[in-house]
Amino acid sequence: MDTAAPGSGPDRLWSVDEHLDDILTTVRPLDPIELQLLDAQGCVLVEDVTVPLSLPPFDNSSMDGYAVRVADVAGASEEFPAVLDVIGDIAAGAASPVRVGPGQAARIMTGAPLPPGAEAVVPVEWTDGGLGGGPVATMPPRSSAPEGATGHVRVHRSAEARAHVRARGSDVKAGDLALESGTVLGPPQIALLAAIGRGTVRVRPRPRVVVVSTGSELVQPGEELREGQIHDSNSFALTAAARDAGALAYRVGAVADDADTLRATIEDQLVRADLVVTSGGVSVGAYDVVKEALAHVSDEDEPGAGVDFRKLAMQPGKPQGFGSVGPDHTPLLALPGNPVSSYISFELFVRPAIRALMGLDEVHRPRVRAVLRTEKAIGSPRGRRQFLRALRTGGEVAPVGGSGSHLIAALARADALIVVPEDTESLEPGDEVEVVLLG
Repeated sequence: MDTAAPGSGPDRLWSVDEHLDDILTTVRPLDPIELQLLDAQGCVLVEDVTVPLSLPPFDNSSMDGYAVRVADVAGASEEFPAVLDVIGDIAAGAASPVRVGPGQAARIMTGAPLPPGAEAVVPVEWTDGGLGGGPVATMPPRSSAPEGATGHVRVHRSAEARAHVRARGSDVKAGDLALESGTVLGPPQIALLAAIGRGTVRVRPRPRVVVVSTGSELVQPGEELREGQIHDSNSFALTAAARDAGALAYRVGAVADDADTLRATIEDQLVRADLVVTSGGVSVGAYDVVKEALAHVSDEDEPGAGVDFRKLAMQPGKPQGFGSVGPDHTPLLALPGNPVSSYISFELFVRPAIRALMGLDEVHRPRVRAVLRTEKAIGSPRGRRQFLRALRTGGEVAPVGGSGSHLIAALARADALIVVPEDTESLEPGDEVEVVLLG
């Protein structure tokens, strides 16, 4: 992959949009595969799915009660109940063994097929439950008890035709479009596919994202810190963010500042990666291990591969890297190591890349306009697009925490980012601003 652009080089300052466009014009949706339903959860459908069989496939009862003819319960009341002969039971999943004739009823369960001759269902609450009872004035008998009758039931209310009956095809009809291509398959969509009898479905798989953080100072959470050490938070944050974006994400333990070790680690991970994300080691320091390991990938070993390290006109997140590694040219995004810079960079660049791999049309977080709520003006460096952590309430948005790119606690409270354009040096209280919604 050739990521070079006109005028590119170590001194070129890329805009946010240029860097993002380079990523999205390079990353291509993953090839479709056939998956079992539960394995397809979170994936994007690549075919229109039509209904082969109407739902429900037959008229059935929406209540536990009695299947009756409308004429037999017309005018029924508490004082003058209709007394009907019960000719059998119909359970859900069983074919109707009876036909309901004049003066008859069949005990029926929710979901059971409406028997021939029946026109409505009266809920069991409208009856005496077939238990009989003391003396009561009754309507004239509907019929003599037929052979095989199992007792009688007293119905205290009349019912209209089709009352408490789920009609065949009332959900979807055979030939209807069930789901459109491009649909993300969540639990309700999986339920519909199962209901219409689909055991597998053709989708673009969820991207496999490998997350690697770098730094000899990083220690696994739960382990004791020694002098100069900190716990590794970036790999956890980025792995969680990748999963939130729809990916299957794999976290790799922090790699020490050694170029050979990092290069070997990434090579080992390529077998399960559609995208590699690193954090740290992309600046201009003496131990910027990611640049050292990946900036000079041999064209002889991996023709066309390589990672371009750039400076972006943004704050936080100025140092970035993008390119490909390995024989399959697996995309790699190298993010800065400061926690806030790393996370904001993920939201702006990695999340859209993941969504593009999934084949989604809309890859970006939603953006809205809001009124800035702050006690004093906010300064911003000219020529840089600044992203401020913020908390949105209704139509207002307020900055959260300071500007330091190490302030994780403020990031944990934020649900939005305020976007300060490159040509804006100050925001005043009450200004209308653009806001990226994070949740």
